[in-house]
Amino acid sequence: MNATHNFGMPSMPPLPAALASGLRPPEPRPGKRERTRLQLVEAAIKVFSARGVAGSTVQEIASVAGMTTGTFYNHFNTRDDLTRAVAATLMHTLCERIAESFEHVAEGAERMAIGQRRYMWLARESPAWALLLMDVSAVAPELIAGIRSYVLADLRLGVRQKSFRITTEDAALDMIQGATSLAIRRIATGQARDKHDIATATMVLRGLGMPAGEAAEVARRPLPPLGVEAISATRR
Repeated sequence: MNATHNFGMPSMPPLPAALASGLRPPEPRPGKRERTRLQLVEAAIKVFSARGVAGSTVQEIASVAGMTTGTFYNHFNTRDDLTRAVAATLMHTLCERIAESFEHVAEGAERMAIGQRRYMWLARESPAWALLLMDVSAVAPELIAGIRSYVLADLRLGVRQKSFRITTEDAALDMIQGATSLAIRRIATGQARDKHDIATATMVLRGLGMPAGEAAEVARRPLPPLGVEAISATRR
């Protein structure tokens, strides 16, 4: 595969280590069929990285996976079906990594800030992957729906703890999603100032009803280790 461009960038580097340690299908099923589907998802990630979603073909994805086109169609009806599987796998893997990192955190507000900042972390550490994720979400709306379920849990926790004061859940989720998505793109395209993740998380917490000073303090707390970061930390 030659070095073409995706989103105006060269072909992408490997997934960040915290994600590459094992993709997690949202509904894992045992057996050869599931392993084959995951191989096709992994191949699609490679092709999307180099070509973008629109520039990819079923034939190239199957070839990268070491399979025939016929095998591809035994598992997915169209490229769009595979794109949705890629979206679900990337979303589920990142969300699971984030959720695992803050299992010990009791405050809904801090969990909310961590989740937002970790997506912006991806935009800073690996801009091309962050932009790819946004490209996939544009053609696979369930990616956003899956993320919203994680956000909703933290939102409801914050409401129960009296940290958040919202009008409706839908309005709150739209505000969170809109602010975070735009911040991801701003960071990934090199247009953000230093600590834009903290500034955005602070504004979102304020929008959810927290006092300015409290929101700023929560948003700037150190992020808990993510994935292999946590493993490295325990070995020090």
